[in-house]
Amino acid sequence: MSWAGPEDIYLSTSLASYLDRKLLVLLRDGRKLMGTLRSFDQFANAVLEGACERVIVGEQYCDIPLGLYVIRGENVVLIGELDTEREELPPHMIRVSETEIKRAQKVEREASELRGTMRKRMEFLDFD
Repeated sequence: MSWAGPEDIYLSTSLASYLDRKLLVLLRDGRKLMGTLRSFDQFANAVLEGACERVIVGEQYCDIPLGLYVIRGENVVLIGELDTEREELPPHMIRVSETEIKRAQKVEREASELRGTMRKRMEFLDFD
C-alpha cells in the first residue's frame, strides 16, 4: 500500500487526469461543449481542441463546430469525460443541420416566451 502525498491528492482532484481526453463541458448558460482538453489553469480556465457545441431541441440535435476554444473557468458548471466506446445519444435522436437546429431553437424560444407572457396576463386570477 503506497502513501499518497498532498501533491498526489491535488493532481487527482484537478483537471490533470482529463488532459488529452474528450470531455463534455456544461456552461452556466446551459450550453454543452465537447472537445479534447489540451490545457487548463488553477481557475479551471480550459482550452478545448476540436470543440463543438451540442445543441439539442426535442429529439433533434446538431454539433456546431467551434475549433480551438477557450473556456473561462467561472462559466463552467460541470466537466465530464465522454466514453468514446459508447454511443453518446439515444437511438431516437435525429441529427439535423445547423440551420434546422437554429430554426427549432427559435420556435422553442418563442413558445417559451408566449407561455411566460400568458402566465403574466393570468396572474391577476387567484386560483388558491
